[in-house]
Amino acid sequence: MEIDLKQLRELMRSLKQFDIAEIEIEKDGERIHLRRGPEAGASIPPSFYLPSAVGSSIAPPPAMSQASEARPSTPPPSPALDANVVAITSPFVGTFYRSPSPDAAAFADVGSEIRVGQVICIVEAMKLMNEIEAEISGTVVEVLVENGKPVEYGDALFKVRKA
Repeated sequence: MEIDLKQLRELMRSLKQFDIAEIEIEKDGERIHLRRGPEAGASIPPSFYLPSAVGSSIAPPPAMSQASEARPSTPPPSPALDANVVAITSPFVGTFYRSPSPDAAAFADVGSEIRVGQVICIVEAMKLMNEIEAEISGTVVEVLVENGKPVEYGDALFKVRKA
C-alpha cells in the first residue's frame, strides 16, 4: 500500500478531530492500523505499523512491545499554575529540532511570541523534516525538549501562555 506522510498526517488529525480512538485501513492485502493514545504525559504509546500480509497479527512485534515496556514512562506534566498555560505536543514519533539547521536561530524560544500557523520546531520522522506549526497564539513559557532528542506521539514540546 502506498501512503505518503501527508495522508498519514491527515489520518492522525482526523482521529483527534473526530475523537476516534482507532482506525484500520486495508487495501491490496496490506493494513494500516492507527490507534490514538492517551493525552500528553501518559506512558502508553500509540500503535502504528504496516503488516505485510492480510493474515498478519495486528499486535505490535514483540521487540517493539519489549522496548516500549523497558523505556521509562514520561512523568505526567505538573499542573499549570496559570490556567492559560497549555502544552504544544508532538503529532508523531521522531527527533525534535528547535531550528532549521545547527547554525540557525531557534524557531521559538522562551519569551517568543508565537501565532497560529507559525513554525515552532521540526520533528524528523522517517528521514523527513516535518515543520510543526503552532495551533495557538501566545508566549512560549518553557521549551520542554532538548534539541536533537527523540520524542513520542503526544509528548509535550512547549508550554505556551495563550494570548
